[in-house]
This record gives sequence, structure tokens and C-alpha cells, in this order.
Amino acid sequence: MKFETEYIDKLAKIITDNGLSEISLEDGEQAITIRKEVIVTSAHTVAAANVVSSPIEEAASTKENQTSVSEPKSTGTPITSPMVGTFYMAPSPDAEPFVKAGQPVHQGDVVCIIEAMKMMNEIKAEVTGKVVEVCVEDGQPVEFGQVLMYVE
Repeated sequence: MKFETEYIDKLAKIITDNGLSEISLEDGEQAITIRKEVIVTSAHTVAAANVVSSPIEEAASTKENQTSVSEPKSTGTPITSPMVGTFYMAPSPDAEPFVKAGQPVHQGDVVCIIEAMKMMNEIKAEVTGKVVEVCVEDGQPVEFGQVLMYVE
């Protein structure tokens, strides 16, 4: 079966109407992924649909097809989100944040949590240094590869 244009348009509408960032389907030897690309600018957020269609055997190479998100520019080593989810600065709403701008961190320290599919995933610093900028607000949705903070 070939994915029809009308069907793809309906899937794109489902993404828009339900606030999703991605939808993937497989049918026999075909697979389709529709991903909403979010481009962050200094004044607005612009969203566009990005359609990728490929055979199942090529589906394993999804990293080549992933879109990147524009990020704030800062100096230092970026700590990026390894998944789509919700960013949390602290282990619970009433707890102190793991890190703040200006605070030193060591390689392996937990710097934040990304909640994805009801799972709390600890994100650890890959470098030792000082947090110079936290680029995401607590409770904000994040995309794969989005810069969360910079460490110098």
C-alpha cells in the first residue's frame, strides 16, 4: 500500500490538533514519520510539518532524518536533551533545583530531569565546569537535541 497524500494530510492535522510533535506508522514494508519542526527565534516560535517517508529497513537510521531545534547562543559545552519530554529543574516541585546558573558541576552530576512517557529520566553533566546558562524553563516541553544548559 502506498501512503496517499490525503492520508498524510490527515496525519499532519492530527499532530496539529493534538499538540503532538511526531507520529510514526508502519504498513507492510513502508513506514512514515511526520515530525513537527519547532524553530525558536528571539520573538516567536514557528512550527512547520516535516514529512519523512522511508522503507522499514531504513527506519533504523532515523537520526539522519531528525530535525534540530535552533538554540540560544552561549559559550561553553551544551548539555542537550536526549529525548522529547518535559524539563524539570528539581526532583520534586518543592525541592531545590539540581543546578542554577553560576553553580559548579562535576561530570556525572544530575543537572535536571526529563519526563517522557511517565518516566523520570535523570540527565547528567558530561563535563566538569560551571553552569553559565539554563536555556529552558521548569516544566517546559523539550525536543530531542534541544540545548538545556551550557557548562564552561
